[in-house]
Amino acid sequence: MTLTPFYKIEQLAADRKGGQSALELLLRDHKPLSTKQLLKLGDDRYLAMMTRCVFNAGFNWKVIEHKWKGFEEAFHGFNPKGLAHLPPEKWDAYTSDKRIVRNAIKINSVLANAHFIWHTAQEQGSFGKVFAEWPASDQIGLMAWLGKEGSRLGSNTGQYFIRFIGKDGFILSQDVVARLQASGVDVTSKCSSKRDLKKVQDAFNSWHDATGYNYTRLSRILAMSIGKN
Repeated sequence: MTLTPFYKIEQLAADRKGGQSALELLLRDHKPLSTKQLLKLGDDRYLAMMTRCVFNAGFNWKVIEHKWKGFEEAFHGFNPKGLAHLPPEKWDAYTSDKRIVRNAIKINSVLANAHFIWHTAQEQGSFGKVFAEWPASDQIGLMAWLGKEGSRLGSNTGQYFIRFIGKDGFILSQDVVARLQASGVDVTSKCSSKRDLKKVQDAFNSWHDATGYNYTRLSRILAMSIGKN
């Protein structure tokens, strides 16, 4: 099956949202940061967003948002090196710290990701340099790296981290996967195997080359072209 030209998908999205102007308004506030802007972010901000996405997973996001000031305070501004060197008793104490959500598994992921970021910085100069310069045309490679080297950053959590920190990229929501399938991309509904992810990346790369659109815009248009309006 031939890949559907993206202008047809964009027209479907525009029709569902009340026209091209209405669609552009919905897309306006979701522009990714440039590589230069991402490079300016401190590694503490990368660890903070990793933590937020990990705690958001399977939980009420509004609760995490409401408590976030407490998270920043409890985890000392998310300095990776500092957290990586906290003694074990300090980490044990987090399970009774009312400033945060007291989930031991997710708390342990903060420590693991602090080590991940700190060791990457030691080897490469900064975590942000590796992350910012990773090409959007190989998001699946970035996702694999995060999932392997990080803690609880696989699957959708890694995709949300990429999007929420401001890097250009796609999110494989239910609607995005449904539109990919309807557009000729032979993937399963879970869309998590290496085979499926390669087909997804190839489709996004093809649409990017044809339209010049960034991957975030492509992803959001796909999502708005199908499903509940």
